[in-house]
Amino acid sequence: MIDDIIREMKAGMDKSVDSFQKDLRRIRTGRASLALLDGIMVDYYGSATPINQLATLSIPEARQIVVQPWDSHAVPDIEKAILKSELGLTPSNDGKLVRIVLPPLTAERRKELVKLVKKMGEEYKVQIRNHRRDANEMLKDLKKDKEISEDDMHKGQERVQKNTDEFITRVDKVITEKEAEIMEI
Repeated sequence: MIDDIIREMKAGMDKSVDSFQKDLRRIRTGRASLALLDGIMVDYYGSATPINQLATLSIPEARQIVVQPWDSHAVPDIEKAILKSELGLTPSNDGKLVRIVLPPLTAERRKELVKLVKKMGEEYKVQIRNHRRDANEMLKDLKKDKEISEDDMHKGQERVQKNTDEFITRVDKVITEKEAEIMEI
C-alpha cells in the first residue's frame, strides 16, 4: 500500500517537472526555437488552427524562424497571429513565407526572463509539495484505519520527503540550466 502511494506521488511529481520543462521551452532565449510558436493559433477560414498544422516551420539561422504555409493565402493570417501573440516579435512576409528575426536580448530583458523562470520554478515546486501533502494524508488515513502501524507511517513519510527533496532538486537544476541559457550571449 505504501509503495502504491509513493509510486502515485512520484508519477504526479514527474508530470509536474515535465510540464515545467515544456513551459520553459516557450521562454525566449538568445537563439531561435520552434517551441516559441507552440500555442499560437491562426484564424484560418474561421477556425482557430495551430500554426504547426498550417505550415512548415524551420530555423535557417540561429536568430531566424521561417514559417512556410502550405496555402499561400494563409500568410497574412499567420503574420497577424504572430503579431497578436505575447512574444513581442515582428514577422515579415514576402507573399510565400513568413520570416521572424529574433532581436538580441538586452541585459535588462535577460534579467527579467531569469526572474520569470525562477517564479515559474517556485510554482512547480508548490505543485510538488502538494503531491507530498496528498501522499502524507493518505499515509495518515491508512494509519487511522489501522491498515499500517505508526512506524510504517513514519517510514513512509520519510520516503515521501526523500522523493520530494529529489524532485525539488530536479526543478532547481532545470532552473539553473535555463538561467545559463538565457544569460548566454
